[in-house]
Amino acid sequence: MAHEAVTNTGATLAVAETRGWNSVVSDWSADKQTFAVPWGKAMMWIFLLSDIFIFSVFLTGYMSVRVTTTEPWPNPSEVFALTIAGQHIPLILIAIMTFILISSSGTMAMAVNFGHRRDKKKTAALLLATAAFGVSFVGMQVFEWTKLIVEEGVRPWSNPMGAPQFGSSFFMITGFHGAHVTAGVIYLLVVAKRVMTGFYDRKGNYDTVEIAGLYWHFVDLVWVFIFALFYLW
Repeated sequence: MAHEAVTNTGATLAVAETRGWNSVVSDWSADKQTFAVPWGKAMMWIFLLSDIFIFSVFLTGYMSVRVTTTEPWPNPSEVFALTIAGQHIPLILIAIMTFILISSSGTMAMAVNFGHRRDKKKTAALLLATAAFGVSFVGMQVFEWTKLIVEEGVRPWSNPMGAPQFGSSFFMITGFHGAHVTAGVIYLLVVAKRVMTGFYDRKGNYDTVEIAGLYWHFVDLVWVFIFALFYLW
């Protein structure tokens, strides 16, 4: 009985040790993962957080310039209007660009869904469709820039239609966003190729597809704010 009591006491002490500071030291020294989040996804969230700060500064600066400028600010409905079949249609190109990005967000969400299902063909096809939407958006933005620079004479340092700050803020904000879309298209093409070649099957997961989705949805969301503040205000 005495031996059994000693044994039980030893077991109790062993359990107490595993629940004490020794267990804390053991867990942290074993390099265990504190939060079950893949490093790629965590790094993407950190990158997007830094991007939120940058776009916030850009848009806040734009609003400050817009409110404080003493010269008249050009009317976006007139500046970004197109003449189609003899009809002067305001913001038609911007509306199409916005529709394209919203549609691309849908195809990206479906690509992530089929990626989790390990459906390579549909995942790759939807990634390519999303990239095609992105290319269309950038192409329309190039057309928009060309029209303003060549036909309207807008420059980053001058603007014949009113406040000179219009050109600098427009090219800075839309150019920075367009660079993000271009980088996203390249990213999606690389991911689509790896899906088709079975790279993620060998790796054992499709987390990269979801990470690409996070980036693309962020780019789409930023455009909504640009559209509301720059084109509708």
